[in-house]
Amino acid sequence: MAAAVFETCHVACCANRTPNVVSWSRTGIIAFGTCHSVALYDPLAQECLYSVKLNMLVLLLFGFQFSQAVECKGHTGPICAVDAIYTKDSEILVASSASDSTVRLWLCSETSEVMYASRCACGCADMTMCNPAFFTVPVLACGGDDSRVHLYVRANGELKKAMTLQGHEDWVRGVAWASTGVELLLASCSQDSLIRVWKLCAKSRSDTGAGDDHTVIRMKEDIFEVEEKVSFMYAVTLETVLAGHENWVYGVHWQPPLLKGGELQQPLRLLSASMDKTMIIWAPEEGSGVWVEQVRVGEVGGNTLGFYGCQMSPDGSMILAHAFHGALHLWCKDRDKEVREWRPGVVISGHFNAVQDLSWDPEGEFILSVGSDQTTRLFTPWRKRGSKQATWHEISRPQIHGYDMQCLAMVGRFQFVSGADEKVLRVFQAPRNFVENFANISGTSKEKLLDCASLPEGASTPALGLSNKAVFQGDLAPKTDEGEERFNSASDQYQESYFHPLNLTEPPPEDHLLQNTLWPEVQKLYGHGFEMFCLASDSSRTVVASACKASKAEHAAVLLWSTASWRQLQMLPCHTLTVTQMAFSPDSLLLLAVSRDRTWSLWRRNQATPESPEPQFSLCAHTGKDTAVHSRIIWSCGWSPDSRYFVTSSRDKKVIVWGPYRPDSSEDSATPLQIKPCSSILDVGDSATAVAFCPSLCADNSYLLAVGLERGGIRLYRWRPGQEPAGGDDWSSCGETTASQSHTLAVKRLRWRPTAGRAECEVEDEESSWVQLASAGADHSVKIFNINKRAL
Repeated sequence: MAAAVFETCHVACCANRTPNVVSWSRTGIIAFGTCHSVALYDPLAQECLYSVKLNMLVLLLFGFQFSQAVECKGHTGPICAVDAIYTKDSEILVASSASDSTVRLWLCSETSEVMYASRCACGCADMTMCNPAFFTVPVLACGGDDSRVHLYVRANGELKKAMTLQGHEDWVRGVAWASTGVELLLASCSQDSLIRVWKLCAKSRSDTGAGDDHTVIRMKEDIFEVEEKVSFMYAVTLETVLAGHENWVYGVHWQPPLLKGGELQQPLRLLSASMDKTMIIWAPEEGSGVWVEQVRVGEVGGNTLGFYGCQMSPDGSMILAHAFHGALHLWCKDRDKEVREWRPGVVISGHFNAVQDLSWDPEGEFILSVGSDQTTRLFTPWRKRGSKQATWHEISRPQIHGYDMQCLAMVGRFQFVSGADEKVLRVFQAPRNFVENFANISGTSKEKLLDCASLPEGASTPALGLSNKAVFQGDLAPKTDEGEERFNSASDQYQESYFHPLNLTEPPPEDHLLQNTLWPEVQKLYGHGFEMFCLASDSSRTVVASACKASKAEHAAVLLWSTASWRQLQMLPCHTLTVTQMAFSPDSLLLLAVSRDRTWSLWRRNQATPESPEPQFSLCAHTGKDTAVHSRIIWSCGWSPDSRYFVTSSRDKKVIVWGPYRPDSSEDSATPLQIKPCSSILDVGDSATAVAFCPSLCADNSYLLAVGLERGGIRLYRWRPGQEPAGGDDWSSCGETTASQSHTLAVKRLRWRPTAGRAECEVEDEESSWVQLASAGADHSVKIFNINKRAL
């Protein structure tokens, strides 16, 4: 069997910003919803294993490959909650609740067919959570916006409402069942900050008269009856009320049953998560049986909102929460210490909105990405001590902004420019603390990175500010004697710097990423009249080109900036609408720009003179209305590694290579270039939203090209110059991403690693056949693929 061309190396993503979107299986795999997909994550291997796009499906898992079993249809409104259990006949009972005020059940057999479906009107506007359990008959618990817990039973093939449990004073946000063998325990949590635990047990008719004995103190029992061939009676009592959270409680989860002595035993340990940023493990005391708080973990302070849900690992040694901004928070029980403390664990992370742009650092050791979640994130490989396998992780969040991020460009090893939905460009420089931690995590020598002597220690963002302010060693608040705080003035009471230096040997948790990994802003660039749209920098890192949104020619000009002085060098007018992307040729002599006006422009660097030593560019070629080949917006462009050809891709589904161009020292810079299509028109069948040439040639000296599509797929093509373009023989398809590897929404950007090999490999041959491709998607994810050119 031929080797796969695309090998997924890393997927950076986070959970959707919705309650209870994470589930931890008994096999140890975590599933969570991310945009339109479900991702599978292994917390021990610390990597995302699989993702699949789905609606409301029942999926069968073989290894780590999904196959669709059945699609459940019937709801007429958004589905708020779904859950499932296995029946005694090994069938799958699926329960769902929706904002159409109905609760539905589907019974699915091993033949992947829906054997029956039942429906029941719930009577309230929105059922926020449902959870089925199996006692003598299937029992379903649903929490609603009427502050009540509703119990349903399935009897004689129909779903019937059995009872309503009252007590909560606000929306019920979560319910969870646990079976102790002879009874069921139901935990419910609410926006009233309380958790209630209810006990459900079978009741015989002879027991119902015992309540008449007034000398015995008993909890109030609510009894309901189920008729199915024979009559069953059940009693529900309130076991306990747990008060410990200070804000809405969004999730409860019982520790899964453990196998002991060949039998499953249910530990009485309940996990809860709240918008107060904490998780609590509750359990009854051995002597009194009173439910008490055993463990409390979470954040203190910070600028984040709380948790939307929680899960506990099968063995109870790890607990997980997902937050309002999608981040996963993992805590692990420390097995090495006598007193088993809980400590934050390393976990996957990513953007919680569309990723708009990304870039490799010049050495190919890390990736920077920006997104509509108003953040800039840095990912790099981390090799755990004693492990040969390196995994990618976010180790810094250089910029947390107040505007949606749109573009970035690297202008040095640890320096970049970013643009957002504002008229200003911002320049950032890595602080000393990041450089030291990057060296520790990546295993790189600090001396090889850069001179840290003059760098600030870190950065912090002042209250109500958008600019990251540098924090130097002298700015760090000293510790006062005996823990006392002394203020010289009223302003000293309000701390300006929230940065605390870290000494990291592993990727930091979310609270540190938010507060202690910012980069200081060193420059602002003013000149554009509208929101920023795209950026590019040359390979010599001396010039940055920028463009903003434009509906008129006067605003569509490209601006050039000097990275030495950060002053504006030049304005390049040509286009009439927004310039969508720009690219400097690898030799830094040419600048290519493509636009919404369906044309491209090519600018050539003039030879430096004593009168004009700084870079200057002049227009040397462009297409117009009569010469344009593309009939729709040109989304993307890129250069071949030898700077002879460039490629454009468009919404019209066409990909075209243009050229050739070979600079000559004797060539007159004022002479227009004759640039024309030198390839046949490649129709990729979908809007081509991203394109990039591989920086190294294939074995047969052909060019390798990656094309990203609006539907999320990525395709690889080889292009051979000199072939007859009219017949299309110059193009050959050599691979594409599978359904699980593809993005579920448009590919926004493609970037090849600037050097051959794989960044996570400690030692790799310089002549390695492996290359790496990074992609940014509107589906909130950053993906890195390993591609073996020998398998093409």
